[in-house]
Amino acid sequence: MLTVLYILTGLAFLCVVITLVMGTVAMSRKSEENRKKSNDWMWRRIYAQVAAIGLLALTVYMRNKGV
Repeated sequence: MLTVLYILTGLAFLCVVITLVMGTVAMSRKSEENRKKSNDWMWRRIYAQVAAIGLLALTVYMRNKGV
């Protein structure tokens, strides 16, 4: 069970990094369409961060509980 949580947590953090990079790339281009895309990517990053922190908290809890 912990192995699955470790993998999911790692994937969630990878997702955060990817969305951050994609948002930054979209932000570097100066057009209204890219501004909207950048905003969308940054919102996705926030959702990914919430998931990553939740999975991290669950992983730490399960590891400390000894499951």
